[in-house]
Amino acid sequence: MAGEMKERIRVDGFLSEASLSTGGELRWRQNDDSGGGERSLIVESEVLGFSVEGREITVRAFVNEVKGFSCGGSGGFGKRLRKDFVLEMPTEVAAERWTIRLRDCINSLGRPKRLFIIVNPYGGKKCARKIFHTEIKPLLVAANIIYTLQETKYQLHAQEIAYKLDLLKYDGIVCVSGDGVLVEVFNGLLKREDWDTAIRVPIGILPAGTGNGLAKSLSDAVGEMYSIQHATFAIVRGHKRSLDVTTITQGETKFFSILMLTWGLIADVDIESEKYRWMGSTRIDFHCFLRMMNLRKYHGRVEFVPAPGHEFYGEKIKDRGSYVASMNTSNSRQNSSEVLQGGYQGPTACFDHSEWRFLEGPFISVSLFNVPWVGEDAKPAPEAKFSDGFLDLAILKDCSKAALISLLLKMSDGSHVKSPYVVYLKVKAFRLVPGNRVENPKKGGIIDVDGEVIARGEGTYTHGKERDLMVYGSPIQLIVDQGLATIFTPI
Repeated sequence: MAGEMKERIRVDGFLSEASLSTGGELRWRQNDDSGGGERSLIVESEVLGFSVEGREITVRAFVNEVKGFSCGGSGGFGKRLRKDFVLEMPTEVAAERWTIRLRDCINSLGRPKRLFIIVNPYGGKKCARKIFHTEIKPLLVAANIIYTLQETKYQLHAQEIAYKLDLLKYDGIVCVSGDGVLVEVFNGLLKREDWDTAIRVPIGILPAGTGNGLAKSLSDAVGEMYSIQHATFAIVRGHKRSLDVTTITQGETKFFSILMLTWGLIADVDIESEKYRWMGSTRIDFHCFLRMMNLRKYHGRVEFVPAPGHEFYGEKIKDRGSYVASMNTSNSRQNSSEVLQGGYQGPTACFDHSEWRFLEGPFISVSLFNVPWVGEDAKPAPEAKFSDGFLDLAILKDCSKAALISLLLKMSDGSHVKSPYVVYLKVKAFRLVPGNRVENPKKGGIIDVDGEVIARGEGTYTHGKERDLMVYGSPIQLIVDQGLATIFTPI
């Protein structure tokens, strides 16, 4: 590119001295007494796209709400709005030069040009279709992004789509949904024969479900406002980051997780509240209250390889030989379709000779997290990182109902982990041996992975109505593959 371009033009009808730098910064100062001062637009962080008609260039931007423009920099992290700026050039030759510069700036950013978009019309309050057409589509059109849209029609449809999709046609996959469809997409990619290249396709999430933990975690990590439009603009900009993938195994059966595994209170609330789905995200708070009034505790055992600096938690497992043997002969549903013949087989890391430690129940809840937030107002793992190679383990042991209420209220900002009733640490590998309820030994619990049940015990919600992926009561192991997946991120 040549040096800075300068021109006397009209911006939104006002005569202005304007410049466009090689780095993509558009500046102008109005030549009148309006007191507008110098204004600017940063192509990378504020411009969606542009169109040209004769001597007029219409720059389509997404800028700070304050006055509808920025004063330089990144545009800030407050609320943004769509705004067009019309640049009227003195000649068509000047318009062509500025058009070339703007196009070169945008093309140099590596933004996605073609996206495959999956919409779940049944998630949350069933508004995803409307959200797409009213909030998401206008931004994609403004950014000149070509997209293919497909709605999911049944459970695991998104997994099938990702498994069969011709990925060479697209620069990314975007889910307009809650976290459940996103998890299906990742599992579909990892089941492909070409999983090693498929998993590098960037995935985007536009929050339109009940659980929007990943979208909230991404925006919060950079101080960006959490909204559907802001998340859409993040995908338009095309920034990417790595994401850990956890392989969950029981015998030969595998499932891939990107968000969390829970057992106990959180799992019970998440899954049993499905009967109140018509309430939207309020169903979680409502059923949490019900569960606290009739609190359950579970027998069980957790075993883990702690991350550096966390070795003082739990007790050391002494008989390592018999322990490793039991790890390799765990019961599972061997005829499950999830016994992979091709595709990703899980991380190559081996922890047979690592120092495993353990904790015994009873437990109120046991959860492992890959991201800090599990919903728009719940931050159970404040120290979780997207690609540190660890899971954040949070264990809630026995405590009074009053203490539990206090803990749950503090979960909105993550300060609950400072409670003496919470064990919070990072682990490299983990093993869960779930047991039955303390107060009702004939009934078991629910193991919830990324919002889906992988195992449930006797007497639980919908037990026996459908076949679960894994067997409740047998050991379930988790190992992290650091930074395996790629996701779109705000910065």
